[in-house]
This record gives sequence, structure tokens and C-alpha cells, in this order.
Amino acid sequence: MKKFPRNAFRLLRPRQWIKNFAIFAAITFTGELFNPTAFMNVFVGFFILCGISSAIYVINDIFDVKKDRLHPFKRFRPLANGDITISLAIVIAIVLMTVSLLASFFLSPAFFLITIVYLLLQLSYSVILKHIAVIDILALAGGYILRVYAGEVVTGFHISVWILLTTISLSLFLAIGKRRNELTLISGYTSAQIAATRKSLSHYSERLLDVYASIFATSTFISYSLFSFFENSRYNAITNDLLFPEYLPDYLNNRKWLMITIIPVVYGLMRYLQDIYEKHEGESPEKVLLSDKPLLATVLIWILLVLLIIYGIRK
Repeated sequence: MKKFPRNAFRLLRPRQWIKNFAIFAAITFTGELFNPTAFMNVFVGFFILCGISSAIYVINDIFDVKKDRLHPFKRFRPLANGDITISLAIVIAIVLMTVSLLASFFLSPAFFLITIVYLLLQLSYSVILKHIAVIDILALAGGYILRVYAGEVVTGFHISVWILLTTISLSLFLAIGKRRNELTLISGYTSAQIAATRKSLSHYSERLLDVYASIFATSTFISYSLFSFFENSRYNAITNDLLFPEYLPDYLNNRKWLMITIIPVVYGLMRYLQDIYEKHEGESPEKVLLSDKPLLATVLIWILLVLLIIYGIRK
């Protein structure tokens, strides 16, 4: 009984909440991060998405409890390991879903529709889509993309089409990396065992997933590079006297400074690929991020650079 709070908290998969920070993309890249009203709406939306996503993870664990017991790592999850009963998990999922949907309705009707679409997509994934090769990857990526759109609808601020394309490419890249690592983990299984663990994996080969990963790592790099080049010119001119004193050459003032952030993006992609192929990680992107210190440092450096360039270089 003493371990119940800890096991119930584990059931919610709080580490997965990192993905929901994508909802801040719209106000960050439109220069509205410090807009009090917009920030508060996104802040509340973040926790609503955490509640919805946790409810979906619980439901997914309920559907997959037997298969998870055959998985090298998932067998230690609270439901698969018998730490939480299925009946209690159902109650937790219903409460989380009900509270989150009600909160999203009062926050914004458009945000409520996004959460409904997200919920239906994830439930469809849990029941049907994850068993269909290629469609399972698209469904996983769709969840990431909807998080970014949620940030748009809750504030009314729209991100660049290049950031949207970057989000789509990166989402597909992460989803493919997840499947690639899962395939590596069960490489010693028979075809029947692979199908019993996750049916769609039996339709993938390592070579095919390698090609997919290469395609979307490249498209992520290109899309983000184009975003940093074509983004609004207000981020290209330094007007802060502290960062750009008068005695420095004028030509430094009109550079496309966001292009500096391409450096950590390239390193991050390369490091993540190394984690997938050399360390055989990637099944859980948030786990890789939190356990790989150089990768985590790179993400933090990228965030700081973006904030400095968009918000710090102006008076």
C-alpha cells in the first residue's frame, strides 16, 4: 500500500509530459512568450494535455497488458507487473479524461476540438492503428503535430510554415527511431514472438527503417534551416546596445542570427542517431533526452539561443 502513490504516478508516465512542451512553440516563435494572457492560456493547456496524454497512456497499458509482459522493458510497467489493478487503472483513466476535457472546453472551444481529435487519434492508435505498418508511424507523428497546433488555437498566434514542416519531419523522425529501436530490442525473437509483441514490427526491416530515418533526419535539417533563413526580419537586426555597442561594424547588425541555431540542431540530430544505432536507444525519446547529458545540454543551448535571438537582442 505504501508503494501505491509511486506506482500510480508511474502509471501516468510523467516523463512523457516533456512532449507537451511543444504547445509553447507558437508563442515562442511569434515573439509572444511574455504575453501574460497568451502564456497563461498555454500554461493551462500544457497541463490539460498532460492529463489527456496520461489518460491515454493508461488506456494503452490496459489494452497492451498481455503483450507488455512479453516485452523486455515494458513488462516492468505498473499494470504489466501487477502493481496496479486493471479496474483501478480504468477509474484513473476516466477521471483524468473527464477533468481534462471539461477544462479544455472552458479554456477554448477550438482547443477542446483539438483535444478531442488528439484523444480520438490516440485511442484509435491504441486499438487499431499501431497494428498497421507505416500508419502506426504516421499516427505517432500526428500526436506530436497536434500538440503544436494546440498552441496555435489556444492563443491565436500562428507559426511559420517552415516550423510546421520541421515539426512534421522531426515527429516522423522520432517515431521511426522508436520503431527502429523496438525492432533492435526484439531482434532475437522469432517471427511469431515479434508479431505477438507488436504486430506492425513484423512488417518492418532494419534497412527500411534506416532509409526512413535518413529521409526525415534530412528533411528536419532542411526545413529548420529554411525557417532560420526566411524567418521574420525583426530577428535579424540587433538593437540592444549592450549586445551590439556602437563601435562594432554596422554590417554585423543585419545578419540572419537565427541561423546560428542550426549548429545545435545538426548536432542533436547526429547525437540522436548515434543513440539509436550505437547505444540501441530511441524507443522512448524523452528517456533518451533525459539520460543523454550531451543531447540534453544541446537542447538547452538551442532553447537559450532561440530565446536570446528572439527576445534578448532587442531593446
